[in-house]
Amino acid sequence: MQLEDLQIVLKVAELRSITAAATSLDMRTATASAALKRVENILGAELFVRTTRKLRLSSAGERYIPQCEQALLMLDQARQNMKDDLDIVDGELRITLSSDLGRNLVLPWLDEFMENHPKVTLKSHITDSNIDFYRDSVDIALRYGSPSDANLYGFKICNVPGLLCASPAYLEKNVTPSHPHDLPAHNGLFYQLYDKTHDVWQFSRGGTEYKIKMSGNRASNDGDLVRRWCVAGKGLAVKSCLDMSADLLSGKVVPLMPEFKAASTELWLIFPSRQSLHRPPGYSGICLKRNVLAFWINSSIKVLLTKAFSPRKWIENNGTHLKGVDS
Repeated sequence: MQLEDLQIVLKVAELRSITAAATSLDMRTATASAALKRVENILGAELFVRTTRKLRLSSAGERYIPQCEQALLMLDQARQNMKDDLDIVDGELRITLSSDLGRNLVLPWLDEFMENHPKVTLKSHITDSNIDFYRDSVDIALRYGSPSDANLYGFKICNVPGLLCASPAYLEKNVTPSHPHDLPAHNGLFYQLYDKTHDVWQFSRGGTEYKIKMSGNRASNDGDLVRRWCVAGKGLAVKSCLDMSADLLSGKVVPLMPEFKAASTELWLIFPSRQSLHRPPGYSGICLKRNVLAFWINSSIKVLLTKAFSPRKWIENNGTHLKGVDS
């Protein structure tokens, strides 16, 4: 009996679907079905009761699957202990990233990460939409905002201030705003997701809150396109300071109304479950020894923000308190 077949059987038991298990493991449905049949033939018993909609465990499956899971867990833990001793980071990293953050910041960091850990392979999924970990075969998501699904597990990497910005070319043709009440006279560039346009911009100063309803001639569900419009001088944008950091460093955009703080967000590293951090049996993804990837991203962000927003006091005043991940 092959270990790979047992891992497929456990995934089928987890998802109650051969098709879903095959998708999660990035293989053909016929391959997963054949693996299940091989295991059942060796055991001489059916592990699942097939219905038209989904599978359920048979009485034999209810006895066998938990024992199989425990056995693979012990084997996997032994293998992991060996890799920990040898300080090995390997496996396939399947990560989803938001468009702007992923294309312009994180992918270069991942290139450097892979150079330092050559046994890692990468599959990236770039989207601003919410991800389905099982449908999209993703192990890790780097996202703005805490996970809304109680079944997901994650930890905050840092707070990220929002930033009102415009290009020098736009400001040459338009009066530079100095107060939130000046903003409606300007052209807003908006992020839109699930038919909701984010055209109400929020700012605060000295305990006073401002909500400004903006108008504009451009909106997109791609955050990177909103950034490009801003750089091209098409209007004002409120963006994450991380997304705009390279353009700020190069002088392509400038921050506006720094005394008024735009709404901030949080950067999270999200997993499909708490067990994902410890590589459960049947999981073929990357072994994140002591959350090494999280440390890598955290340190990269810290260096970037220090460069883009010097002096460092600016970062502290705007709430970007970078936290190391528990080791």
